Amino acid sequence: MILKVEEILTLAELEGLAESCMSPMAMAYVTGAAADEITLRANCEDWKRIRLMPKCLVDVSEIDLRTNILGQEFAMPIMLAPAAFHRLCHAEGELATAAGANQGGAGMVLSSFSTVSVEEIGAALEQPLWFQLYAQEDRSLTQEMIQRAHAAGCKAVCLTVDTPVLGARHREVRTRFQLPADFKLPNLKLGPISHRPVRGAIYSDLLNPRLNWKDVEWIASVADVPVLLKGVMNPEDALRAADSGVAGLIISNHGGRNLDTLPSTAEALPRIAEKLGGRLPLLVDGGIRRGTDVLKAIALGAQAVLVGRPYLYALSIAGAEGVARVLEILRTEFMMAMALTGRRSIAEIDKTVLF
Repeated sequence: MILKVEEILTLAELEGLAESCMSPMAMAYVTGAAADEITLRANCEDWKRIRLMPKCLVDVSEIDLRTNILGQEFAMPIMLAPAAFHRLCHAEGELATAAGANQGGAGMVLSSFSTVSVEEIGAALEQPLWFQLYAQEDRSLTQEMIQRAHAAGCKAVCLTVDTPVLGARHREVRTRFQLPADFKLPNLKLGPISHRPVRGAIYSDLLNPRLNWKDVEWIASVADVPVLLKGVMNPEDALRAADSGVAGLIISNHGGRNLDTLPSTAEALPRIAEKLGGRLPLLVDGGIRRGTDVLKAIALGAQAVLVGRPYLYALSIAGAEGVARVLEILRTEFMMAMALTGRRSIAEIDKTVLF
């Protein structure tokens, strides 16, 4: 560990600290995004541009962060977003992440491309666990993944819908990204195949370019837990999702990793919330770096946020303690922001908190 975790004061510090803790290939994979990385930068910058309206002389001696999402109780509206290949960041992989989530009191979404099985994470995690699903062309394999996730204790399935192919991830290509030979993807039960297409191609062995709305309806029908669509940015897609049998949406542009020059999630969220008019619960990821970002996201219509890259950097720096520190920083800043805008509970956060 480079320094004591309590000496890390902001999420912005983590990327620089992680450079000495990760291989150049792993750093490129986690840090990079698509093409010119315009959307990557916009995700962070656009939350900063939103201004807050303070409210004084409110008794804020007690702040309650508890919230209910899809009938499930969460200690706070902050979750760990799904991310692949945690062993690139730490030898214990997703098990260390789960330990950090336990310490930090946050729910976790486990990736299909986890390097630890959903059963192991289900047994280790004391917080709410959801499963991120990359639907395979083989429906029997997809259904088996859903059933395994349910049996392991996952309370929701987050179907990624924005990745029929990968984007132009130049940082990955320049470092010749390849999973180490000893890495396994136990949730997929597939052989040693890569998410990256071969040169000159766009299709990957692990991604399903045929995924469509009929598949969404089928997945919703066979899952024994709520299904959310992760990667919705178009208000018209959100409206169609409301009639597809899904239980919610995660507004996401995949961290800017697929299609560059998309709008930021801060820009997309209010448009989708307005279009849906409350028909589906919304969550959002992308660029969440401050507790004020969490407050703004909820004010714009999200029930919770998901954070990604910062906890991966922290995982490489300090393992479970690093992940827990990310959650502690966000939770503390969020409580400060609530108190300074006169909000004592999640239910009291609405658009009037925005300037």
